[in-house]
Amino acid sequence: MIARSDALAAMDGEPFDVVVVGGGITGAGVALDAASRGYSVALAERADFASGTSSRSSKLVHGGLRYLQNFDLGLVREALLERQLMVSLAPHLVTPLPLVVAAFDGARPDRLTGVGLNLYDVMARERRRGRRGANGAEWSPDRHRTIPGEEVVELLPALAAREPTGGYLFYDCQTDDSRLVLTVLAEAERFGAVCANRLEVTGLHEEASRAAGVHVRDLLGGGAFTVRADNVVNATGVWADRLRPHELHDEAEVPRIRPSRGTHLTVRHDDLPLVGGAIVPAGDGRTIFALPWLGRTLLGTTDKDYEGDLDHVRAADDDVDYLLEAANAFFGTDLGPPDLTGAYAGVRPLITTGDPHKSVDISRKAELYETSSGMVTITGGKLTTWRRMAKMAVDRLVE
Repeated sequence: MIARSDALAAMDGEPFDVVVVGGGITGAGVALDAASRGYSVALAERADFASGTSSRSSKLVHGGLRYLQNFDLGLVREALLERQLMVSLAPHLVTPLPLVVAAFDGARPDRLTGVGLNLYDVMARERRRGRRGANGAEWSPDRHRTIPGEEVVELLPALAAREPTGGYLFYDCQTDDSRLVLTVLAEAERFGAVCANRLEVTGLHEEASRAAGVHVRDLLGGGAFTVRADNVVNATGVWADRLRPHELHDEAEVPRIRPSRGTHLTVRHDDLPLVGGAIVPAGDGRTIFALPWLGRTLLGTTDKDYEGDLDHVRAADDDVDYLLEAANAFFGTDLGPPDLTGAYAGVRPLITTGDPHKSVDISRKAELYETSSGMVTITGGKLTTWRRMAKMAVDRLVE
């Protein structure tokens, strides 16, 4: 990436076509999409690139099998097609991961789960009809299948003591989320984008009552200046309503952001050895993941409303207990807080589309809206669907 001093000098010069606020995966994606279409782009990130929600995910690029329970077929299909594209374009960043739904005590794998996995298979492959055989090199997941208990234990050695009798095997993908963001930013710079971190956007610059750039403050070197641009894209995720809050709160057509905290834990591989990932039932009817990750085992995630400080999100004790209880019940272990090698939490920007107190009115889809100043805000969505979110935003700019 270019030197920060050079980026700041460029930003304080000629106006840009687009200025992007936010250096997570969505902002990075918008910068890449716009720059690759030939637009001049500046991107400002208040902290470090990928330091917010984008680096605190489950490290999965996936369709979201559990969303099928809510019949959110559109979201699952969109994410699965994006997963296929990402693993084809960036196999060094996105790698296949076997996942297991285990069965015990002589029981057969749950048939309803099998129906869901059949849908998962179909939606993942639909885009590829008529395109097979071009080079044969693109990864495409095997259809899910039932496996015997012995194969379950091969993939999930931590379950050996429970003697599983069988299970379902299917595939999703894993990624290093921080590295993904930095790679997308570097690619945006290759197309001419100018990106700087530790650069706080303090407000909109307006001309004739329309957004014409942003005012920024250099958090490292001091000083302030204006980045002028024809278009402003707010891609700050859960922080979206900090920029022109009166627009985002008072304009009736704008949906509301409902922050949701997701907590993850890591434990030593020897304490919970896994080769593949496991779908782990939790006590409230939800499921969590247990995943191999960088020589450790990753447990997550929770999904709780969050009303605290968005800049200092920590793993709460009750979330830690919830994840450990689910893991211990499933694997037959006795893990406690002293066994943790790490814990982190991030806040998802869920979207309220109706009554904010009803879970049915909470969406995980991306939302794009333009407010009265002309600023375009893109928020919601998932790590997996970053490219499609970026395209939505840039398409709006060129309409």
